[in-house]
Amino acid sequence: MIEAKKKFGQNFLKDRSILNKIIQSMPKNSRKLVEIGPGLGDLTQELLSVKPLTAYEVDEDLCVYLRGKFATPISEDRLTLVYADVLKQFEQGSLCDEPYDLIANLPYYIATTIILDALEDQNCKSMIVMVQKEVAQKFAALPKTKEFTSLAILAQSIGSASLLFDVPPESFEPRPKVVSSILKIDKQKEFIEGKFSGLFESKEQLKAFKRYLRSSFQSPRKTWLKNISSEFNKEVVQEIMHDENLPITIRPHELSVLSHHLLFKKLRLNDARKRDTTTAD
Repeated sequence: MIEAKKKFGQNFLKDRSILNKIIQSMPKNSRKLVEIGPGLGDLTQELLSVKPLTAYEVDEDLCVYLRGKFATPISEDRLTLVYADVLKQFEQGSLCDEPYDLIANLPYYIATTIILDALEDQNCKSMIVMVQKEVAQKFAALPKTKEFTSLAILAQSIGSASLLFDVPPESFEPRPKVVSSILKIDKQKEFIEGKFSGLFESKEQLKAFKRYLRSSFQSPRKTWLKNISSEFNKEVVQEIMHDENLPITIRPHELSVLSHHLLFKKLRLNDARKRDTTTAD
């Protein structure tokens, strides 16, 4: 008998009604399918009834179990089981060498990191992931709500994020102490066909935007001006805010996704002009 291992954050989904709802939520297309953390294979079994897939599992004991349980689909090339740490796989590149949709019951302790990596993986076109409800709320949050943070901005910069439905603790074995939710993120067409939806011209610019967001939200209860002034010249920030008719008392969660991008670009443009002036001198 396979028992859940705490070190891998394993909680096996057993509720068939939830499994069916996940299947019904899947995008209808011919793209490849990737699953992270197949566990005991209950969701994997349902996914295989829809299309072939590649599944990543970090637990060697579970890999042995799954190879036995799914010997036929593996032999028929309908299931590719990969024994690997997906975080390391993302560091090396994509989880798939062509466009794919991601389905996963993610371990709570690394869920946010995996989602952020998948957002940057240009081969990943959509994801339906089970995470702790609070995490799903942060990615799907709307401006002017307390949950609206850098996670929502990153997700909604390149797609749409929505919380589909909640999953109670009794749907798992063993039962987690928190409520889970199904989070769906669909990347926009322009992101799929271009690089970072035209918002980021390079990986370096994306990193710079992440630094901007870290500064913007470092103290959510403080004003955006006070936060961002730790990274950029306060007088310049105030001038930009005046040009955009933004009150100096505005807080980071009160700015929309597009407003954050606009402010970021203006601050970057000012820095570039300053560098050009310095070089000319």
